[in-house]
Amino acid sequence: MGFFDKLKNGLNKTKTSFDEKINNVFSNFRKVDEDFLDELEEVLIMSDIGMDTSIKIISNLRERIKKEKIQDEEQVKQALREEMKKILDITDISLKLDTKPSVILVVGVNGVGKTTSIGKMANRLAQDGKKVVVAAADTFRAAAVEQLEIWAKRAGADIVKREEGVDPASVVYDAIKKTKETQADILIVDTAGRLHNKKYLMDELNKIQKVINKEMPEADKEVLLVIDGTTGQNAISQVKAFKQEADITGIVLTKLDGTAKGGVVIGIVEENKIPVKFIGVGEQIDDMEIFNSEDFVKAII
Repeated sequence: MGFFDKLKNGLNKTKTSFDEKINNVFSNFRKVDEDFLDELEEVLIMSDIGMDTSIKIISNLRERIKKEKIQDEEQVKQALREEMKKILDITDISLKLDTKPSVILVVGVNGVGKTTSIGKMANRLAQDGKKVVVAAADTFRAAAVEQLEIWAKRAGADIVKREEGVDPASVVYDAIKKTKETQADILIVDTAGRLHNKKYLMDELNKIQKVINKEMPEADKEVLLVIDGTTGQNAISQVKAFKQEADITGIVLTKLDGTAKGGVVIGIVEENKIPVKFIGVGEQIDDMEIFNSEDFVKAII
């Protein structure tokens, strides 16, 4: 299955709910007037895109309809897709992993699918011919380390781990050493599920970042925040909280196959100006794809 088919399958719930609402608006479609645009705006808000973002999309759409004299239903849909894509393309979505070695630091609260995402990313990078080392720096939960070990093995990646409760920054230090010794291409670092009100966990994250910057000053670094797509609008506030503590370079969106709230992707990008880099649309090890905005908007409308 190609990316688009997987995405379409994975976003089926979002598409069904989105299409249903949009089709209801279009079924009463006579002409493109203010009433029609108001109804369309309401659909976007109800699809978890968020109030401000929905208003912006419709406002841009209104301008285009006037300027391009759009009257046809399919043209309206196409213009709507393009306005959504424009938001998703505000920043460069490519992964900056050009140096050898490079680092991916993975952050996010517990339960969002962080460990699974790391396994899937490691697998994807290994398939691209990269040698991957994984650092199990979530030392507060023994289960997290065990789970990560299973995923790393499946992806063919090396794992560096220590006993429960040790200083996470020391695990990262050991993993950097192993990455250099084995001449690996990419080091992926798991971190504890930090809730933004737990100061010591955020301090821990800063310590880890300091170790990486000191030991690998020249390396390309990605700081990816894993967000659970099923949490809808709550995901947007999580991004804001983490942004204050770390220089987030991209978002990994998980569990999109289990939710009708996929529209939240557009709100997250618009409100935080951070690109989505990976998208999880299933349970299998190869169900992690590099985000493609064109396919995404086509899959939901």
